[in-house]
Amino acid sequence: MAVILLVLLVTTLMMGWFGLEDFVHALTFPGRLTGAVLIAVAFTALLGSAAVVDHWLWRSFPYSGMVALIGAFAALLTNALLVVETRSGDSVAYLVLFGALTAGSAWAVFAVWRTAVMIPAPKRVAAALIVSSAIAIANFGYQNLYQPYQRETRPLVRMALGDPVLNQDRKEFAVPVDITLENRGDVGFYVLGTEFHAMAERVPLSPKDRLRRQWRSDAEQWSRSQEVNPLSRREIHQPGEMVEARPWMPYGQWIESSDTFATRVVVQLPLDTPYDQLAFYATASLARKDRLGLEPPLQFKAYSWSGKEVPTWVKEQQKSGLDSIIYRARVHENNAIDERTRDPRYVTVYWRFGTHGASVATIVSRRGEEDHIPTGAEERELVSRYGLVDVLTGPMERSLWDIKSRR
Repeated sequence: MAVILLVLLVTTLMMGWFGLEDFVHALTFPGRLTGAVLIAVAFTALLGSAAVVDHWLWRSFPYSGMVALIGAFAALLTNALLVVETRSGDSVAYLVLFGALTAGSAWAVFAVWRTAVMIPAPKRVAAALIVSSAIAIANFGYQNLYQPYQRETRPLVRMALGDPVLNQDRKEFAVPVDITLENRGDVGFYVLGTEFHAMAERVPLSPKDRLRRQWRSDAEQWSRSQEVNPLSRREIHQPGEMVEARPWMPYGQWIESSDTFATRVVVQLPLDTPYDQLAFYATASLARKDRLGLEPPLQFKAYSWSGKEVPTWVKEQQKSGLDSIIYRARVHENNAIDERTRDPRYVTVYWRFGTHGASVATIVSRRGEEDHIPTGAEERELVSRYGLVDVLTGPMERSLWDIKSRR
């Protein structure tokens, strides 16, 4: 009896703790429903522990054995599901605890059953246990299996170019660019980082048709840059050069469902610029608000060219001409079980820029693991678990011939 009481009381404590946290703080409705189920299991296990005492000592209630059996079975089912859940966590202590509670609950079910428990209407009781078990397993499967792989929702980034404007002395011109972030989905997103950059390109024309080997040479450049210049019979596209880059939305902010954010940036160049075209790009790195909680603020941490908290791979990129500004913030899991059984995670945002463009990269990892570059499988798991989304638009190109002809 003492062992059964210990198992049921510890199960009551753990399920009540996790259940209350999920019921109040989970980021999704299924998560809060899981919290309600865990609270119900905690209450059932508590009733079961009281029934165990009555069944073994006093027998004042004729059905105390049945209540004890139901409490032990609920503890067995829930502890077993938590063993499956915590296997993907980082805490060995919780895995061992729930494994021991599962074994203890199984023994409790057997020990109570062998005392010749009186069960009125056994078919109805069995049906109730089967239905409640199916509901618990279905909710667990939805929360942990289906939901991470459900159809993704993705905001849109739009760009619109305005008419170029000359300054008063007609020596410089400006191109206004309107950027809009539209969230048409049913969940909100944290904005981890944004970037806008303009690339200037020289595109002289060949006096005669270019040969096939020259097309091949152009195609070989596609794997070396994010710019993909066309294969052209007369145009000779040269690698673009960045003329401007900037963030266009504050870090650590969010955009709610059915919300829109709009801003305008202006790119200025001298009228006698040697370039023939401008190409504009805009990107946003986002995270779903139902997959993680971002603990503010998203703080600046270091520059790639100075500072101690710079990963080795970032320093290697700097040697090749790609600088980075680094930001970091703590993230929280979307449910209490993962929050307690996984080590703290941090999102690190790398705002990168160089002569041939700019970009934003985000990585979620434990503190001290910033040097680790995720494999393809690890990256897919991070994207699924935390709802990471990169939205890109561009290139949007504009010829400068009409502007330069105004001199």
